[in-house]
Amino acid sequence: MGTWAISGVVFVCAFGGALLGMLLSRSLPEHHLSADSKKTIKLGMGLIATMTALVLGLLIASAKSSYDRLNNELTEVSAKVVVLDRTLALYGPESGKARASLRAAVVRVLNEAWTAERPAHFRVEAAEGDGMPARSENLYAQVHALSPQSEYQRALQAQALGILAEIGYTRWLMIEQERNPMPRPFLVVVIFWLVVMFLGFGLVAPRNLTVMVTLCLCALSVAAALFLILELHRPFEGILRISSDPLRYALAQLGR
Repeated sequence: MGTWAISGVVFVCAFGGALLGMLLSRSLPEHHLSADSKKTIKLGMGLIATMTALVLGLLIASAKSSYDRLNNELTEVSAKVVVLDRTLALYGPESGKARASLRAAVVRVLNEAWTAERPAHFRVEAAEGDGMPARSENLYAQVHALSPQSEYQRALQAQALGILAEIGYTRWLMIEQERNPMPRPFLVVVIFWLVVMFLGFGLVAPRNLTVMVTLCLCALSVAAALFLILELHRPFEGILRISSDPLRYALAQLGR
């Protein structure tokens, strides 16, 4: 289920719980909604509201931390790509094939991870005539196959292989982190708490338009908070996707 759909379900459940509470308050016996009963209900709703606020705060902090970590890792990979290209350039013209493969790999990542970020005419075009599959394994093999003729070239080859290994490690780390979604039990428990909390609000709230609008805005705000959490857990999709600018800037520096 998409982020918008889940947020819509949260809003409907929360506001629906408030409306259900208002309907129940009409049918319940009068002594069930006495002053003492309402006081107990308010205490219970306060407890649930506190727990919900704590969990939402932890989820937002965790999601933002994961989002920032992925953004920093993308910037780090982009910088290493430029350093790798410069290292291969210093090696000499023999590394031209590897540099072309490096550019093709960056183009492939941009076109796959940020397909819908910009209109079609902004799509990055691969270098013509290189004919090389844009895979890091092939790039590593090409750099390893270089035959250094001096200690200087041998040192540059070792440095390039080390940078490639670091890029590969960070790349797979980003993939694993991006595939780690928000735990569903957390989401189910939070939605349940919201339904119970708004049901309690509806039981003790007076039935007038102002109260209904207030409860609607509260339900919308909570749904928006969960929307942000879910969006931050999907950094390469949706409206809060990580910017591709660091990698695009790195691509512009390749081959110089």
